[in-house]
Amino acid sequence: MRRMELASMIDHTLLKPEATASDVASLVEQGAQLGVYSVCVSPSLLPLDPRGLKVAVVCGFPSGAHTSAMKAAEAAQAVRDGADEVDMVINLGLAKAQDWAGVGLDILAVRDAVPSPVVLKVIIESALLSDEEIVLACRAAMDANADFVKTSTGFHPAGGASVHAVRLMRDTVGDTMGVKASGGIRSLDTALAMIEAGANRLGLSGSAAILAELDEG
Repeated sequence: MRRMELASMIDHTLLKPEATASDVASLVEQGAQLGVYSVCVSPSLLPLDPRGLKVAVVCGFPSGAHTSAMKAAEAAQAVRDGADEVDMVINLGLAKAQDWAGVGLDILAVRDAVPSPVVLKVIIESALLSDEEIVLACRAAMDANADFVKTSTGFHPAGGASVHAVRLMRDTVGDTMGVKASGGIRSLDTALAMIEAGANRLGLSGSAAILAELDEG
């Protein structure tokens, strides 16, 4: 894979709670130099000068336990502040309770608040879910007209992205949606394995180091 091709799949991410506006400005500058697709930040750090990059924000992050109305309001405000993409966390309690109608309605509330062309990514926290639950969460996102399903927040103790989860997510959504692998991707080999499994977007905080590995190769 060429460096430019990999860079174009990266959401260059900074979600540390202590991140400052200065940190985000540095993130954007580095992202522009690397040629990534977007930067992904917390909504309180908007607006920002994107330097030609897309801007993604998280919503209902990281627990997903916010009310649907709160998630919808947060997403709508982020778009008013310049976000092009919204990465929302599903209601994990509803997922574990097998209330898939409730999971879908939660996603739909955000989708209605930020209609297309805003890109909506749905974080399912795949390491927490069984295979059956991953499939059902993906189907709920599909039914709510989301654009992507995404593995992880990177904050849950259950873990981050796995090749198995990404492959199962891609098999479930087919070509109808994007699949974003995020959480614990810290090497070029891992990033390429996620792409091989079906990811077409990567959430990376160590983008520079991973792209440098490709340069060295």
